[in-house]
Amino acid sequence: MALDGCGQLCKCILLLFNIIFALVGFVMFVLGLWLRFSSETRGLFNIDLNTQQFVSVVSVLIVLGAVMLLVAVFGDYGACNENRTALEVFSGLLCFLTVLVIVAGVLAYVIRDEVGKQVAIFYMTVYAQYLDKQDPGLAVTLSMFHNVLDCCGLLGGLDLLVKNTCPKIGVWGTFTVPACPTVIINLLESKAPLVIGLFLGTAAMMILALVCISLLRKEIQHSQSSPPPYILLYYCPL
Repeated sequence: MALDGCGQLCKCILLLFNIIFALVGFVMFVLGLWLRFSSETRGLFNIDLNTQQFVSVVSVLIVLGAVMLLVAVFGDYGACNENRTALEVFSGLLCFLTVLVIVAGVLAYVIRDEVGKQVAIFYMTVYAQYLDKQDPGLAVTLSMFHNVLDCCGLLGGLDLLVKNTCPKIGVWGTFTVPACPTVIINLLESKAPLVIGLFLGTAAMMILALVCISLLRKEIQHSQSSPPPYILLYYCPL
């Protein structure tokens, strides 16, 4: 079908959006599967203490990643084939995800203190179980916490009980490296505006995609309802 300049622009924006959306969904899906079934992290699902938050996050990663891939498939099919039905399904799913992103962002900002406490509790759970079991999977998780956050242990300073998972530090760092629970709580508090900005920015891009869907659907409808081009033939008597 012949689309005008606005329709072609919306089509290109949707294709680019869906490619990025599919890549993000694929990464989330694969990461969730790796966390759930990898030999390095499987031990986290057998921890005796409360790590339900971790299990919930992994489940959300897998489900949300799969949904994003499904949404991207409908979006690309609808845009490439200029199929109004596929675009309507894509629009409905994207509306749902947009509302979900906005609610999640606002909720994460409002309960940021509680989220920080829960992540700190999760860290302390993994720490305690590592000391009890010396599980390699728990060691990987502790190393991720310690190296990403540049912290070590529960009390600050070089924690000798878990020093093999702590970042490489000098002599002065042996006494000054901060405790991980404190770093986790302070980090989530200080980065709260950035987090909600990320959520709202994502929602804004999704709303832009919804606007493009609406415009593209109108262009497709207009193209389908327009009469086909024809050539007037004149009879010229000799």
